[in-house]
Amino acid sequence: MTWAVLIEPGRLVVREIPLAIPRWPAAIGPLRIAAISDVHAGAPHITLDKLREVVARTNAAHPDLVVLLGDYVIHGVVGGRFVPPEPTAAVLRDLRAPLGVFAVLGNHDWWYDGARVGRAFTDAGIPVLDDEAVAVPTRGGPLWIAGLSDVWTRPASLDRTLATVPAGAPVILLTHNPDAFVRVPDRVLLTLAGHTHGGQVNLPLLGRLIVPSAYGQRFAIGHVREGDRDLFVTPGIGTSIVPVRFRVPPEVSVLTVGR
Repeated sequence: MTWAVLIEPGRLVVREIPLAIPRWPAAIGPLRIAAISDVHAGAPHITLDKLREVVARTNAAHPDLVVLLGDYVIHGVVGGRFVPPEPTAAVLRDLRAPLGVFAVLGNHDWWYDGARVGRAFTDAGIPVLDDEAVAVPTRGGPLWIAGLSDVWTRPASLDRTLATVPAGAPVILLTHNPDAFVRVPDRVLLTLAGHTHGGQVNLPLLGRLIVPSAYGQRFAIGHVREGDRDLFVTPGIGTSIVPVRFRVPPEVSVLTVGR
């Protein structure tokens, strides 16, 4: 119990993950994507200094692209202290990547004040994608980054999100909640999500007992391939409700995506 409360939630793992996607465009070549989710600033162990460590270690991994996948604030975490979104965004603005840093919002952000959280990140120079897509230049042509709004708290629309993406163009979809994946069309090369915290607790034999998903452990953590579609769920940084992690350490997931 000491490990799960006092030690593991305070760790930080930068995990390198090769992610082979058969449909990945050869012209773009391998792409390094750092996925950061569920910061929950103010949860136990998640101070602004901790976020500065997250930024420094992410930058040291030299990603081509950084994605922030929602839930920057906390609600009612035992032992936590609320941190407004503005100081969090001011720290995360120091993330660096040649193709940019992009964010979506999560359910906790909207339960608090989604407009304020979004404004804090936009003012810090981090674009927040809310049912919209943007193109970023790569050596192999434009790569589209689409952001789907949170499916628990927003009228999330995949049609609206992908409306400006040309047919056949390569697109990566960002969303907070992986439950959206069941509706993601084949045209999306890769969906990136957070929200689940990897269950926060992963017990031997029993597995991940509490995963906030309508699909149980199907989208709990890591790489999921269903048919020709690919999803990656990062276990995130902070904690929610109970400040415990066991065998699911806080993680910056650095994906090397390619064929």
